[in-house]
Parts: sequence; structure tokens; C-alpha cells
Amino acid sequence: MGKVETWPGRGSFVLAAIGSAIGLGNVWRFPFIAYKYGGGAFILVYLVSLFIIGIPILILEFALGYHFKSSAPGALRRISSRWEWLGWFALLAGFGVVSYYVVVMGWAANYFVYSANLAWGENTESFFFNKVLNLSNSIFSIGSIRLNILLGLIVCWVWILLSIWKGPLTVGRVVYVTVTVPWLILIVFVIRGVTLPGAMEGLKYYLTPNFAQLRNPELWHAAFSQIFFTLTIGFGVMIAYAAFLPPKSDIVNNALLIALADALTAFIAGIAVFATLGYHAYMVGKPVSEVAKGGPSLAFVVYPMIINSLPGARLCGLLFFAMLLTLAVDSAFSLVEAISAGVTERFGWRRWKVNVGIMIVGILVGLIYTTSAGLYWLDVVDHFVTHLGLFSVALLQCIAAGYFYSLRTLRVSINEYSDIKLGKSWEYLIKYLVPPVSIFLLVCSLRKDIISPYGGYPRLATFLGGWLPIFLFVIISIVLARIAQKRDAGGFTP
Repeated sequence: MGKVETWPGRGSFVLAAIGSAIGLGNVWRFPFIAYKYGGGAFILVYLVSLFIIGIPILILEFALGYHFKSSAPGALRRISSRWEWLGWFALLAGFGVVSYYVVVMGWAANYFVYSANLAWGENTESFFFNKVLNLSNSIFSIGSIRLNILLGLIVCWVWILLSIWKGPLTVGRVVYVTVTVPWLILIVFVIRGVTLPGAMEGLKYYLTPNFAQLRNPELWHAAFSQIFFTLTIGFGVMIAYAAFLPPKSDIVNNALLIALADALTAFIAGIAVFATLGYHAYMVGKPVSEVAKGGPSLAFVVYPMIINSLPGARLCGLLFFAMLLTLAVDSAFSLVEAISAGVTERFGWRRWKVNVGIMIVGILVGLIYTTSAGLYWLDVVDHFVTHLGLFSVALLQCIAAGYFYSLRTLRVSINEYSDIKLGKSWEYLIKYLVPPVSIFLLVCSLRKDIISPYGGYPRLATFLGGWLPIFLFVIISIVLARIAQKRDAGGFTP
């Protein structure tokens, strides 16, 4: 194993981890899940899930990286050589996400340019789906590559590459801009949003509690899913970031700070989104429920429509898409940095070569998402990688640490320099609560996808974009683990 790099300071680590956790999902996923599943009732369940599921797993990932001073494959290798493949699987799942995530960044980069003259016009829906994406009528109608999206993809990959060029040293400097800037812009949108006519009506839709939803299993499933997704756990990112921490670091304090910052950002983003949607509903004379949309439609259809009617529309457009880009880039380069750290550590390759290689492969894989059917393939891959991949890693990671290693050893190591001491309850949560919750989430996802193909897509499409990648990730992970172990046979320091 090569020289262990360290963060320039605690602030760099905290901001990098917060940046990884805070992403597009905080803006276009969390508010609409809350709205769909009981508003304030969902937020209550989300907070409970955060403390009994999210933070314990986040602490575990930090503990693995910090205690073993290794990336995900190396840390799990220290538990047992039989578990190294899981570390590689986590990194490959992260690559699956970043391969399309950077394409979404490319859309945002295009829209940042479009904001200069509000090029999307009045019919923002037609502009996005027809002119920007040239969306085909089916997933197998691939069509041609959209050059504007390809250019955005390449530009964003270069940005990511430069952000992680020297590992934690470069990342530690970049995050001071890419984490603080979107926060500042978000605050601007909150202040502007709540002062608009109709804003309070939008916030009612967002926050009005419907406690009857607490009996709905889908609410709990949605809350647990959001926790796994938003904290970037299960991708090996937090293990890699913690491996760069210097001795005597406070793991528990850092984990609490990062998790709460992520949750607060999601909540505040919901205020900005629904206050603005309330204004839009007021302007078009429709109820909020008819204009409330999440996902890409919010960012690239609804928001441009709202921006058109705001004073200083061009500036608002530039700020909004600058916020999306800076929110996304931290999550994107954290996934790439986790892969880079794993490869450089276990194979001893030069960092710059690994980073360039990841970028080239990422661009090549991303080509499918730049075609006319790209949005469909993005939807399928996102569903399978984030649902099956994340929950599988979380489940197996807890089993590996809880039953094949001493959680007490990790707890003692963490407590030595933490102001807030972990009790045995943390061990019980990791061993006895997280596994059944992960199994529940996996079974729910598998059951739905087996009974009915996801999204109504043809079964061949869900096989090619979902089941096949997961299967290949497992096979490649096992192969990489064996190659790495053969390489350091006799020389690996346990």
C-alpha cells in the first residue's frame, strides 16, 4: 500500500463529505417525496430514520476508512479477504451512477448558457424534450448522439478531473467554493421565494402533516431509501474520505455534523422549491398539485418557466443552473475519487493515469445517455443501481463488520478522540437493525421489479440496463479482488 494522503484540514474533510452528500436529490427528490408522503409526517419519519439508520451507517463507513486507513476494497480486505469484492462492487455501483450523473450536469451546463438569453422560450417542455434531448418515442429508438449534450458531458468530466487531480489536496481546496456557493444561492432563492405571491400556498402543500400516512409502508420505504441515497453511503465514498483523515480525528462529531447539514439543506431546498411553485401556481391560476413536479422536469421544464416570469430572469437563470452545477459536481467527483483511491491503493498505479482512465471510460459509457433515448436508459440504470446496489452494499457491509470483525474494536477506536462517545447501542443498530431494514428495502424493490418491469419498459430493456449491469458489477468485483490479492500475496500488511 502506498503513502496515505491526508486532508489539508478538518474543514476540508467536512465540506467534501457534505458536498458528496448534498446533491441534486436534495433539490428535486426530497421535497417531492415529502409532499407525496404526508409532508411534516414524512419529515418526522425521515429524521427518525436518519438517527437510527443513516448516521450509524455513516459512522461505520467513517470508522472503516479511518481505522484501516484504506479505501473501500482495502478496508473490507482487512476484515477478511472474502469481503474485498464488496468494496469493489460499491465503487462500481458509484461508477454506474456517475456515468449518467455527469450527463445531467451536462444538461445543466447547457442551460447555464441558455440562461444568458432565456433560449428556452415560453414552451419550456418542448424545448427540453424536443430540442435539447430530441427524445425518441421508445427506449430502443436510440437515434443519434446530441452534440450539445456530448460537449456538456466532456466539459463536466474535465471539471471533475481537475477537481481531484491531486486527491484530497485538490478536493480540499475546491469544496470551499463548490459547497459554499450553492448554499448562498439557495438562501437567495429561499428569501426570494417566500416573498412571492402564492408562496405560502406552496409551502402548505410541502409541510402540512398528514399523520395518517404513518400507517403507509411506502412512506417508511421512501424515507429509508432517501437516507441511503442522500448520505452517499454504500458507494465507498465516505470510507475513502475518512481514510485521508489525520490521527486523533473526531469521527462521531464529524458524522453528526455532515448528516445534519445534509438534512437541513434538503429541508431548506424544499422551502425554496415549493415557495416558487406556489408562486407559479398563483400566476397560472392552477392548484399547486397540478404544477408540482420532481426530477428533471422540475429543473429543466418547470423552473425555466418560473424564471421567465421573475424580475431579473436572466440572472435568476444563471444563479439557478450555477447552483445545480455546483451541487452536482461535489457528488460526482466524490464518486470518482473513491474509485481512484481504491485503484491507486490496491494496484499502485499513478493517480493521474487512473483519473484520466476513469474519465475516458466514463465518457464512453455516457454516450448512450447523450442519444435520443438517453433519458430512458438513464432512468432504468438509476433505478437499479441506486435501489439494488445501495441496499445490497449497506446490508453486506454491516454483516461484514458486525459478524466478521469486532464492532467493539471499531467503537473503541472511534471513542478515543470523539467528544460524543458511542455506546453499545451503535453495535446493536449495525448488527440487528440495519440488516433487516436493508433486506426489507431489497425485497420490496425486487418484488416490484419482478412482478412488473420498472417504469413500464420492455423486460429486455430492464435486463440490459438494470439486471445485467448489477450482475457484471459482481463478476468484475470478484475478478478485481482476486487480481489485487494475487498482486500483494505475501506482502499485504493485515
